[in-house]
Amino acid sequence: MPHWLHKLRSSRARVWLAFGLVVVFLLAQVAWWLIFQRNTIQQNIEYAETAWLQEAALVQQLWAATAPENRQALLSELRQAFPHLEVEDDRVYVNPERLKAYRTEQMRHLRMFAYEGPFFLLVMLLGLYIIGRSLKSEQELKRRQQNFLMAASHEFRTPISTLRLLAQTLQMRELSREKQLAYLTHMSHEIDRLEDLSERLLATSRLAQGLGQIKPERHDLNQAVSRCLARQQNTLVARGVTLHLEPAPTPLPVDLDPEAFSLVLSNLLDNAVKYSPGPQKPVWVRLRREGSQAVLEVEDRGVGLSRGELQQIFEPFYRVGDEQTRSTRGLGLGLYLVKSITELMGGRVWAEALPQGSRFVLSLPLLEAQGLAPERSLA
Repeated sequence: MPHWLHKLRSSRARVWLAFGLVVVFLLAQVAWWLIFQRNTIQQNIEYAETAWLQEAALVQQLWAATAPENRQALLSELRQAFPHLEVEDDRVYVNPERLKAYRTEQMRHLRMFAYEGPFFLLVMLLGLYIIGRSLKSEQELKRRQQNFLMAASHEFRTPISTLRLLAQTLQMRELSREKQLAYLTHMSHEIDRLEDLSERLLATSRLAQGLGQIKPERHDLNQAVSRCLARQQNTLVARGVTLHLEPAPTPLPVDLDPEAFSLVLSNLLDNAVKYSPGPQKPVWVRLRREGSQAVLEVEDRGVGLSRGELQQIFEPFYRVGDEQTRSTRGLGLGLYLVKSITELMGGRVWAEALPQGSRFVLSLPLLEAQGLAPERSLA
């Protein structure tokens, strides 16, 4: 196991241990608080009952020792000093209504504490949960960034090593014209690969810094897709792709930036090819009109997606599968660029899991549905 991964897991274990201790402490503290308050209120009730009974006995003695002609004045004083006592003939006793009201008031305080304690605990646990989710997201992002650095190093090292080997071979050996052309073609492909990697990194950097700007113009989505596929036809065929294009029967006028859209479609196709492990890689590109939207679908018969990955795959640095056993190349930026650029063009994109393979759906608003002028250009 890599040292950084072991360190990350150890740090994560310590964080969750600390969270567990805090949760246990909060549960114990609230439980003790409720028990303490219940015992205290129960003691207050018992003390009040005992004290009032003692007061009633003392007042009974005072009442018996007072002359009848002085009892009226004493009664007025007793009612002010001991409102919870009642004097009836020669008997002094605790007013049961006053005692009941006192008990009710104390029990109301206990219920208040019983509600406040769990509410306090709930708020604290919710705060801890939010902090824990934030820490987990941060750790996940760090893990993906580490995976991205390793993947980027590998992605750049492979074509560079291939170019160096081919260049040294051309320098050191006399080759036939056919061999030279084959080597030069291979070198050209590797240079295209490096250029594609660099473009993705630069595009991601611009988006992260808020510099992602596009210049949308009116285009027919059918024609835009056809032009992009024509440019990539040879590369797709070389990778074993059998492409099935199903254009819409009518024009689909949308606002898009041709270069940005080309990057979007290229990433969708690259994703379909990467995760189709067989030698034959059928890919369907469909276009259709759906209400006020122009819809583009890219469908494959590859390894597919799980339900839990349908949203995560559009996050930066996320790559499908286990990082330790992954065999597919990539930086985890392609679908992030697809989502970001599509949203900049006013559209949206989502993924659908199929019984075999996956489908990516891109939706752009139709200009006709918006009643816009035939041509426009945005800064």
